[in-house]
Amino acid sequence: MATTPYSPAVQLTEHALAYLHSAALRAAALLGVADHLADGPRTAGELATATGTDAAHLRRALRLLATRDVFREDPDGTFHLTPAAEPLRSDAPSSMRDAVIMLTDEPFWRPAGQLADTVRAGRTVFEEIFGAPYFGHLERVPEAGTVFDTGMAGLAESENDPVAAAYGFPATGTVVDVGGGRGGLLRQVLLRNPGLTGILHDQEAVLRHHTLDRPELTGRWQTHTGDFFTAVPPGADVYLLKRILHDWHDDDCLRILRTCRTAMTRPGSRLLIVDAVLPQGNAPHPGKTMDILMMTSLNGRERDEPAFHHLLTEAGLTPGRTIPTESTLSIVEGVVG
Repeated sequence: MATTPYSPAVQLTEHALAYLHSAALRAAALLGVADHLADGPRTAGELATATGTDAAHLRRALRLLATRDVFREDPDGTFHLTPAAEPLRSDAPSSMRDAVIMLTDEPFWRPAGQLADTVRAGRTVFEEIFGAPYFGHLERVPEAGTVFDTGMAGLAESENDPVAAAYGFPATGTVVDVGGGRGGLLRQVLLRNPGLTGILHDQEAVLRHHTLDRPELTGRWQTHTGDFFTAVPPGADVYLLKRILHDWHDDDCLRILRTCRTAMTRPGSRLLIVDAVLPQGNAPHPGKTMDILMMTSLNGRERDEPAFHHLLTEAGLTPGRTIPTESTLSIVEGVVG
């Protein structure tokens, strides 16, 4: 059925209030609404009883989400899961519940509200708001750090296997996942390539929650505590940097890349940057949205292919292929010249 086009004024009003969709999505994730619909449709009253909320207010929040196909409301007020709502279940494969909570958490939404100040200053105003840079804030506020770590792991789960499947890894050798968090990408690379061994490199507090301890990976992995600004394990065949460079300004990216280049002592060693690669033109792309998040909270940025090639060249690596994956991320290859 065709929809009636809204006037430009109404469209702009809807754009201006788009943050309310994020607020409703966060509320649904925090309240576990999708979990309570896993066994079938329920009314707003039944959901309110299950979640300890007010039925009328809960219905209004879910009604807004239903306008974007996150849940569906029947005429009798019964709500259903939809394909877009399924990943909000905490037990769903590649659950996005923790990622939604992270992406709508205070360290991201408060700086976004001061985007005009960031644009004026040419840098994030995160430190003026929270008293420390983003990652410093996570260290000072452990609860925020936990939200970030669990959220990033959740966000990554839908990306890891498509990335691991898209690249032709060597039959044997060692892969280092630099700043690899809980190791979801390294886990999938090792599962798909049984002749490889792997090293998960990150901070000790993160490595404590790694996901590599699986029977089929026994003896094929190790963890390595460290700081990718100073050193990473040397002599590996492949180095992975997934969703790392977009957190940082170009100068910091070069420090990370040069650290990796120093470690790449084997002939033919390769570095794989796994990030969004921005397309030209006005077409929407998830990376263009994420770019604003990186700008407001982290002084980072999403990049196009020429920008990645420039960084690789400046770091002493030869740009190779750019390989799309069945996710929003691509693989930009750097090789030892």
